[in-house]
Amino acid sequence: MTAVSEARSTGRLLLIAGVIKDMASRPSGLIGMSLVAFHVLIAILSPWIVPYDYKAVSVELMFNPPSGNHIFGTDHLGRDVFTRTLMGGREALVVTGFATPLAVIWGGFIGILLGLVGGRIDEVLMRIVDAFLSLPWILKMLVLIVTFGTGLEVLIPTLAFFYGIPVIRIARAATLDVVARDFISSARARGHSRLAIVRRELLPNVLDVMLVEGAMRWSWMLLAFSSLSFLGFGVSPPTPDWGLMIADARGYMAFAPWFVLAPIIALSSLIIGINLAADALAKALGIDRSQKAPQ
Repeated sequence: MTAVSEARSTGRLLLIAGVIKDMASRPSGLIGMSLVAFHVLIAILSPWIVPYDYKAVSVELMFNPPSGNHIFGTDHLGRDVFTRTLMGGREALVVTGFATPLAVIWGGFIGILLGLVGGRIDEVLMRIVDAFLSLPWILKMLVLIVTFGTGLEVLIPTLAFFYGIPVIRIARAATLDVVARDFISSARARGHSRLAIVRRELLPNVLDVMLVEGAMRWSWMLLAFSSLSFLGFGVSPPTPDWGLMIADARGYMAFAPWFVLAPIIALSSLIIGINLAADALAKALGIDRSQKAPQ
């Protein structure tokens, strides 16, 4: 039994290595993975490599242009923009790094179960999903955030809940492609429970779709988190955050463009990197992202 388990583990590792190698063999995939790895590494190391205290305020240094002492200049409070840009992705990566797997797990499980069960339950719950998707995401999240606060304990489950709802539709669509196959009928004939069919038969066959969907949800969550910070409902000052930095700089763009360009470039490069990596992952797994989920 141990030898079988070891063989399966080795097979999974080889499969993962093969997918990563395939992604890296594509120029877009290599660029995407490099950008994502760079941002994650900077987020981890930034407290030890930044040249200044991100909270340090100086009236004498207000709106200093880029120089040898301050590579990206200083902001309206005299804080070093380079320091705050390097540290600006930490909160976003922490929040979305937890919220994305949660969204994919709960949304994927519900979607797979609905695709397997079908019938009236599927019809009713999918209409509820449609009702949620018909409302602007920002309004839905703001209601909860204004009600319960802006802490990480609120932002993470809020993002995971609302971004898990579209995953239900994707998982259900992928399940409907699999559920009519003979091996599902055989599992039902053998008396397997629905949970056993989901775990043993359906999940391995829709996992690729869920991985790609998770990568895409990650980029959308980053945009959502930055948008919330921009509107004042994300992290609180003086915590460095790209969305908050852009909000602070929008009134000074005419004479201090460096103040806003640095966080915009940082956020954009991370979003682009995730999307390029997600595209490469989809191609490596043989998934056509242009296909739409059935209604």
